Order: sequence, then C-alpha cells, then structure tokens
Amino acid sequence: MLNACIISTGTELLLGSTWDSNCIFLSQRLNDLGIQVIARFTVGDNREQMKNAFENALKLADLVICTGGLGPTLDDLTKEIACEVAGCQMELVEEEVRRLQDYFSRRKRKMPEANLKQAMFPPEAKILKNLKGTAPGMYLKKNGKVLVLLPGPPREMQAMYLQEVETQLKKDFDLDNKHSTSCTIKVIGPGESQVDEMLIDIINNSHNYSLALLAIDGEVHIKVTAEGENTEHSKQILQEISQRIENTMGRYVFGHDEESLAGIIAELLVKTGKRLAVAESCSGGLLARMITDLSGSSRYFWGSVTSYSNEAKVKILGVKEETLENYGAVSRETAEEMARGILKSSGCDYSLAITGIAGPDGGTREKPVGLVYIALAAQEDCKVKEMHFAGDREAIRMLSAKTALDMLRRHLQYGGV
Repeated sequence: MLNACIISTGTELLLGSTWDSNCIFLSQRLNDLGIQVIARFTVGDNREQMKNAFENALKLADLVICTGGLGPTLDDLTKEIACEVAGCQMELVEEEVRRLQDYFSRRKRKMPEANLKQAMFPPEAKILKNLKGTAPGMYLKKNGKVLVLLPGPPREMQAMYLQEVETQLKKDFDLDNKHSTSCTIKVIGPGESQVDEMLIDIINNSHNYSLALLAIDGEVHIKVTAEGENTEHSKQILQEISQRIENTMGRYVFGHDEESLAGIIAELLVKTGKRLAVAESCSGGLLARMITDLSGSSRYFWGSVTSYSNEAKVKILGVKEETLENYGAVSRETAEEMARGILKSSGCDYSLAITGIAGPDGGTREKPVGLVYIALAAQEDCKVKEMHFAGDREAIRMLSAKTALDMLRRHLQYGGV
C-alpha cells in the first residue's frame, strides 16, 4: 500500500488560532484512493523546521503533500525549501508571470514585485493552476517520490487538489486498479460505544476489511475499508459488509459518505413536495441554521421563530399562559403547543419545536440541565420526545437540533419517530 505524509505549514496552526481542515480533507481523500497517511507534520513559518519536515517526510513516504506558504510574503518559504530539499533549481516561468499580471489587471490593481516569486518553478515540475487565488501549486516527481505543494486557504487548496492533483495521482500510481476501497456509513441515535457493541461480531470477524468508528457532533461515522485482490473484488467485499452493517443498525442509518442529515431531510421534503416550519427555544436558531446552510432551502423551509422568552411563546406561537404556569416553559405540553402554533401560523405540512435547558445554569432536580423536549407536528398529529442530553451548552444545543431533524427523517422515511 502506498504511503503518504502531509505537511501543514503556518505558525497560526501551532498557536491553535486556525483549525487545520486541510489536513482532514487530504487524509480522507487519500484514504479513499487507497493511499495510507502514515504521518502528519505541522510546522511554523521557520526555515529549519520546514526543512526538517520535508527531509523526514521524503524519507518516510512515497507521496508528500504540503499545504500553505505559497504566497508572496517573506515568510512564505514552502516552495523554496521544498525545492532545496528535493535538489531542484527554480527559474522564472514567463507564462506564470503573465497570468499573475492578468490577475491583478482584471482587478484594476498594480502587481507588487514580491508576487514574482509565485512564478518561480523547477523546469521538471508540473505547475498546478489556482482558479481561486494567485498562488499556483506544484507537482514534482523526483527520485521515485512525488512532492505536491498546495495553497493554504481551504477553498483554494480543495479546488486545486480535486481539479489537478487527484487525477495525476491515479495515473502515476495506477490507482484505478487499487486493491482497497472504502465508504462511510453514518448513524444517529446510539453513541460510539453502543455502535461498537452492536457491531461487535462484524468487527471481531474482520478478515479482508476493517472498521473504524468516529463520533462527530452527535453522529457516529462508520468507516469501512475493504481489501480485495483487485478493484472489483474490493467493491464486492465492501458491498457485502456495508449491507451487514446497515441491516444491523437499521433505522439509525441516515446517510453515506458526504451526505448530511439536513441534506437527507431536504431530499425527502422536495421529493414529497412538503414544507417545514420550526420553533426554537434552547437551541437558539441552530436548527434553522442547519436547514438554511443548504442552498435552495426556501423550496421546503417556511422559516423559524426563536421564541426564547415566555412572552414570545405566548404572543407569537400561541402557547397558553396557563400551560406555562402549570407545566413550565420546559415541558412536554409547551413543546407541543409551540409545534402546533408554528404549524398553524405557517400553514406548512410539518413543524418541529424545541424547548429545554442547555445550561450551564437553570437546571433543577426535577428539570436538570440537558432536559429537552422536541415536538413534531403534522396536521392533527403531534409527537413529543423527552430527551436527556449530556455535555456543555453547545453540545446540548447541537444534539437538540440534530435529534429534531432525525425525528422528521424517521417520520418521512418510516412513518414513525
């Protein structure tokens, strides 16, 4: 199996002020290609540290991919140091100079002289186009190794990798005939340890496949990798194991690979021609944000009311004052009236309502932090779930919103919650 090292450059990564999403993206994509990431190096904008990282990575792996440090400033050292370690001389590429000049000209700006360093490349390197910015990347085959340099901004890096690098890697390493293939099965409901217990027989009896569980924001992602004699054999193994996992997990499975829970809801609502409205209290609009993060959500999403106060619940959603007095804002009864109220005022087919105690304050012995009521209303019917979530304020809000979405998913797919 091919090995890869990923180098992330930038002092901001070491300070913790920036999340290294590039490394996660590349690890996932390389793994899907059948390339094993054996090491990751994160280094600051320091010449000696970067040199050591490149030297070690090239000793360890067949493929080295580095992100960041391709800009025009003095601390953008990546290409210069990578070429030094690889034993390559750089020269000015006139075509790249013209591309940079055109980039600035279209924006009615004068190109700084410092940007010329972005047009310096070894003659044997392939220059990778950057359609999202000024910094081109580099693909270099040298001494039986492949060295790839990509820009740091995630939107630039991802576009360049997908458009330029992945196809070249498949060609150079003959990855279309790879012996491994993988997929991710996404479930919601049980925790990671529960999923592990439910799949114990499949995990323990693995022969030509492997399973890895990852808990992410209230979901558990089951990464399945199959290793066969050839591509078709690997796909056959993957299909068989995936089917066994889905049969075991049942209705907890909501999607695969890049699919999201909100995306599945969108497909189901569009397919059935139904519309949704939501009313939120403790989740503070997070449910609506998850829905509207998707482009085109206005086709099926009416809107939301964040009724944080009791006054808002009464005046906007029509919750009865006696309900609040007798049962409180965090109650099964209030959740139901919130859902029915927004359903009536919106005229939608479905509504979701959330009310609870996200903490860290506000809990009592009878109603502790983490107690949440989630209601799903449809026409004359209304179902309410009582949930007890653990974690900090953000975790409880997130779990509340995702559980609400899952209630609707189950209703749309199976007719129950």
